Amino acid sequence: MSSWPPSLPDSLPAADPATLAERVRAALRDVPDFPYPGSLFMEFTPVLSDPVLFGAVIEHWAERWRDRGIDAVAGVESRGFIFAAPLALRLGCAFLPIRKPGKLPYRTVSVEYALEYGTDRLEAHADALAAGARVLIVDDVLATGGTAQATAQLVQQLGGTVAGAVFLLELGFLRGVERLAGIPVDVLVKA
Repeated sequence: MSSWPPSLPDSLPAADPATLAERVRAALRDVPDFPYPGSLFMEFTPVLSDPVLFGAVIEHWAERWRDRGIDAVAGVESRGFIFAAPLALRLGCAFLPIRKPGKLPYRTVSVEYALEYGTDRLEAHADALAAGARVLIVDDVLATGGTAQATAQLVQQLGGTVAGAVFLLELGFLRGVERLAGIPVDVLVKA
């Protein structure tokens, strides 16, 4: 029987991107009819269950973004937090939580954005960034690009500059990357 938590080295070797993408894709679980009948949800918690694979994903992104002057990593609620917080630690920079309305206790700025049926809003603390801070946006999935685009607008409202955006998975058929024109996008698995 193995012990928990497993012991991991202080630094994980960066995996070959193609091999890492294959390992992540193999770990993804397809869930039919979620969140509604007829849809197919690609679920990533098996990646999180494997601490070596999860660590390799974080290390992969850290290696790719380490020398790009990142001042903060913006994690989009809620699944983006899972990847953004450890990445911020590896990069030695701030973690910026991007939240749904009413979740932050201090003065906030917000952006409203369109959904397929209606609108939604994202918020961040008004004092979250220094002027000119270079921010890396992190989320689990790039689908239509609306949430990532709204996050980029929020970063700009805060006085920051979007240095790039990283996603574990891109649903390419939804063409979300087109909404992020001008922002370097780093995707590990394309579906």
